[in-house]
Amino acid sequence: MFTINYQSREPIYEQLYNNVIRLIGMGVLSPHEKLPTVRALASQLGINPNTVSKSYQMLEQSGYIYSMVGKGSFVADSSSVLNGQQEQAKKDLVTAIKAASDVGISKDEVYAAVNEIYFGGDGK
Repeated sequence: MFTINYQSREPIYEQLYNNVIRLIGMGVLSPHEKLPTVRALASQLGINPNTVSKSYQMLEQSGYIYSMVGKGSFVADSSSVLNGQQEQAKKDLVTAIKAASDVGISKDEVYAAVNEIYFGGDGK
């Protein structure tokens, strides 16, 4: 469920943070679902527990998860946080598409880039 790209320039804690947000956004992780313990996830991914702990702390500060002492970490009902981020992403997308259009990138090239991201196509 959680994937880490060890060759990426993005720090592992950020990859894990973004991975959890993506899984929440896709509905794979449901509100109030228990997340793996820090130790279990660190062992599963072969990373330092402090790295997982840092990601979990960031997720909690952002409102995506909550922790209960002695019980673990759970997915928060963060639909309002997620909706806000989705709206910002849409605004950013519009800005990026306008900028692409202004420099002559065709609609077909934009579609190809979208397909590459969403469907793993060749983007050409």
